Amino acid sequence: MSVEIVSIVVLAVIFLIATVRPVNLGALAIVAAFVLGVTALPGADPDERTDAVLDGFPGELFVILVGVTYLFAIATANGTVDWLVQAAIRAVRGRVGLIPWIMFLVTAALTAMGAVVPASVAIIAPIGMGFAVRYRINPLMMGLLIINGASAGGFSPISIFGGITNGVVEKAGLPGDPMLLFAASFVVNLAISVVAYFVWGGRELLGRRDDGAAERTPEEEEGAEPEETGAEPEEAAGLDRNRILTLVGLVALAVTALFFDLNVGLVAITVAVVLALLAPEAAKGAVGHVAWPTVLLVCGIVLYVGVMQTLGTIDWLGEEVATVGAPLVAALVICFIGASVSAFASTTGILGALIPLAVPFLTGTNAVGAVGLITALALSSSIVDSSPFSTSGALTVANTPEDRREYVYRGLMRWGFGMVVIIPIVTWLILVVPGRL
Repeated sequence: MSVEIVSIVVLAVIFLIATVRPVNLGALAIVAAFVLGVTALPGADPDERTDAVLDGFPGELFVILVGVTYLFAIATANGTVDWLVQAAIRAVRGRVGLIPWIMFLVTAALTAMGAVVPASVAIIAPIGMGFAVRYRINPLMMGLLIINGASAGGFSPISIFGGITNGVVEKAGLPGDPMLLFAASFVVNLAISVVAYFVWGGRELLGRRDDGAAERTPEEEEGAEPEETGAEPEEAAGLDRNRILTLVGLVALAVTALFFDLNVGLVAITVAVVLALLAPEAAKGAVGHVAWPTVLLVCGIVLYVGVMQTLGTIDWLGEEVATVGAPLVAALVICFIGASVSAFASTTGILGALIPLAVPFLTGTNAVGAVGLITALALSSSIVDSSPFSTSGALTVANTPEDRREYVYRGLMRWGFGMVVIIPIVTWLILVVPGRL
């Protein structure tokens, strides 16, 4: 058995173990990466191979997860998130059912204008989850609309994903259609968001209005403490010094991350530390609210996928697909590969790697349509970002309240892996097959 196949089998085994035993999947992945790395990676001695394993540690992702959750733990403690919730409800005049769609459109607009998808999710997810908690909106549905919104705008001609995809297509000498790519991405993400909205409580939300205070059931009203019923005290609803400083920090985070291309995690930690220095009482205990189990899980999985990439497993899969005799079948397989790998690794990296590998069956007399396949591959590789092992999914889980975090994690895992199976087939049928009929 080749080392490439062994690495795939090991990945399946650690998923199985984490499913039947209460062991953090990230910890298992780190052990698997260590064992596989020191036994299979090239190198003169074990120390050199161990260094090669650690080279794959996702330091940037680690900083993003820790930095953003730390900052928003402070923002939650000093009441800033609560103030933003109230302001948003006033903006939609109490139409609670519109809140998830506002989150969808805001993240779509950010990524369409050129923002990096994880940066947009990192900024919007904590706010969206604040809405979900206060107005009893299903946090899984809220998270999916935020993630899908980011993907919906992610392939505009001036966006990061769109620029990468169109650039690789141009470099390979293939025909492309940037506007079709953008339109297809927006429509498909909007369609699956409509499904998610109504599956997880959207119909009930459409009939709900609120005047600025969270709606409560009669049972909740009977058991609520005095400060939890009705409107909040005037001072809690307004802006004080700490909240103003926090809002300034959040604006600085958005501006520097979206327009100056600074690392969102490093900026978030910087803002959090400044706030902690200026108001230490509000930041007390915030580090304890960082989603450390989620950080371990996601970083462990990405570390293992890094070992797989170093071993050449991803390139090997692409080369095997290129040898398939039937172009339509090869096209479907490569879409599945893009979806499967992107659920754990960088969508940006997958887009840059798989399109060139698809060139052998995008050219020649029996070629499939390049525009259709590239669009299908792009959608297959990006929509699965709802997986909790991707950056967007991980940020959503990390910003979910602790008592609902396991629910959202499992829901995103089922939905994400459902998308791994469904989206390649759907996009293949709609975008690739018609070009061969």
